[in-house]
Amino acid sequence: MCGQFTGWPEQAMDVLWQLQGEPTHATREHHRADREHLVRQPMIALLNEVADTDPRYEDFSVWHYRTNSWWWQNQSAVIRLGRKIEIGLRFSLDGLRVQGAWWYPDPGQVDMFRKAVASEGSGRELSAIVEDVRKKGYDISGDVMKRPPRGYPTDHPRTDLLRHRSLIAARPLGCEEWLHTPEVVDRVLSAAADLDDLLTWLVRHVKRTA
Repeated sequence: MCGQFTGWPEQAMDVLWQLQGEPTHATREHHRADREHLVRQPMIALLNEVADTDPRYEDFSVWHYRTNSWWWQNQSAVIRLGRKIEIGLRFSLDGLRVQGAWWYPDPGQVDMFRKAVASEGSGRELSAIVEDVRKKGYDISGDVMKRPPRGYPTDHPRTDLLRHRSLIAARPLGCEEWLHTPEVVDRVLSAAADLDDLLTWLVRHVKRTA
């Protein structure tokens, strides 16, 4: 299943169904091979095809299961675009979910973000981008302070953005029949296009710090 992506087999949902709740170690081990073949390997094939379409998406990881039951019930993956800036995918019984995220920032990155938000040109640009992404159906969230950060006026026109210490735009792509077809590739690329302006802004303004 590491080759061409043809969609998640319908049996993938059956495997995830068996792993609901708090499955025992024995249950996990019983379904390990099927989960690898039917759930995780299709995610690898999907991201290989996405990367073949656009080389910007070549740096990706597809997570293993770990010990927590959540990781067995949700197949997660990330495409790295910059330091702490990535596209995340999650396949589960709820279907496929996508997000663009800048999170778990390095020291200094939050200050860089705030300065770019406060700056008139880059700040207005981000505000418009976030509003456009929201209109496309994405939920905007992150680690948000209750008050504006010190050093910035409480009546700043972009105070809502200044309070962010991370920024995430996420939405479910659905759980329909297309999940079992190659159409998933186009759906993921379309979502990546939705998020492109946001993530490009973040890569440009929230650089890696030494």
